[in-house]
Amino acid sequence: MAAYGLYTHIASNKFRSMLLLAGLFLLIYVLVYAGALLAEVLIRSDASVDYYLRAASRDLIAAFPYATGIAALWIVIAYFFHQNMIDAITGGEDVTRKQQPRLYNLLENLCISRGIPMPKLKVMDSPALNAFASGLNRRQYAVTVTTGLLKALNDQEIEAVLGHELTHIRNGDVQLMVIAVIIAGVVGFFGELFFRMFTNLSWGSSGGSWSSSSSRSSSSSSDSDSKGSGGGAIIVVIIAVALIMVAWLLSQVVKLALSRSREFLADAGSVELTKNPDAMISALRKIENRGELPGATSAVMELCLDNPREGFADLFATHPSVDSRVKALVQFAGGRDPGPLALPDDTRPEDEAAPDQLPPPVPHGPWSDTTTPAGRPPALPQGTQPGPFGPLQGPWGPHR
Repeated sequence: MAAYGLYTHIASNKFRSMLLLAGLFLLIYVLVYAGALLAEVLIRSDASVDYYLRAASRDLIAAFPYATGIAALWIVIAYFFHQNMIDAITGGEDVTRKQQPRLYNLLENLCISRGIPMPKLKVMDSPALNAFASGLNRRQYAVTVTTGLLKALNDQEIEAVLGHELTHIRNGDVQLMVIAVIIAGVVGFFGELFFRMFTNLSWGSSGGSWSSSSSRSSSSSSDSDSKGSGGGAIIVVIIAVALIMVAWLLSQVVKLALSRSREFLADAGSVELTKNPDAMISALRKIENRGELPGATSAVMELCLDNPREGFADLFATHPSVDSRVKALVQFAGGRDPGPLALPDDTRPEDEAAPDQLPPPVPHGPWSDTTTPAGRPPALPQGTQPGPFGPLQGPWGPHR
């Protein structure tokens, strides 16, 4: 499906995403097949490879409705309670116009100008600079921002961030990402379950592993039969473990394909909403390397505006780099890149002046009072006569 403009890119991306999600769902059955292979080895350890493969195929057909039902139940639970789970992890709380008038008005103005239903607005108490959208339907849609973002960004930059998250909602990215995280969670859960079951049975100290039973059964047969049966079990176990690892790896790759491509479109959608590419660029530069949410899981970080968790050699990075996103905005939206931006120091109290704004210190000399604060004339004792270089003093005290 060729894409020539923003909206055709969005439609093409949705079509590819649905194919990727279908492939992600198929990985569940790959895991079921791997589990069936391990179960057949545990039941009978002296069979051939062909026997294990055929028996596991029959087990997969028999377990197909149960696996589908469990996966569907998982999705239904996540559909109704995923926002509660996210709020429990991040500590996000609903806010009203009275609590956050600046933020609420910026979001409301964007929604009114484009006829977008107003999502819920949430704020999480964190010094990190980040934001994310969540929800699977109109009643659940929510935009969450951190308190650190509100302090560090100006109104135009916050508006650009809100436009980015609204674009995720408009394009259906939020639903697809949440579903991808849910299905990938199923794959990861069953993959870890099978892996733990295999390691416990193979290396447990109870002696009830498939390897010990295989050795006992093969000892009663001929040497040639022993080599064939034991080798078949080992080969099938290796195949099962490889399938589990491949399924988990592919689930991560699918999430990357969904997330990375959508961030560019969301940046472009923000510019379309706000007509201000420079604000989106400066917001990205300020958020760069400052978006880590310490208590958040990887699933939550994948929903965020920026995910600084790059993984191994950037292989499992869920977001494109800020440099590549800024480069795209400069090239296609005509924005200007100011380069990496340093945030102002917000730790100094408001009533404390900056060091470069203090008056110069009073020079210390024989006629100056070293205890006098800078910029304030020295206080004279009562009845003391002032002189051109300070109060007139003699060896026994001030002149009166």
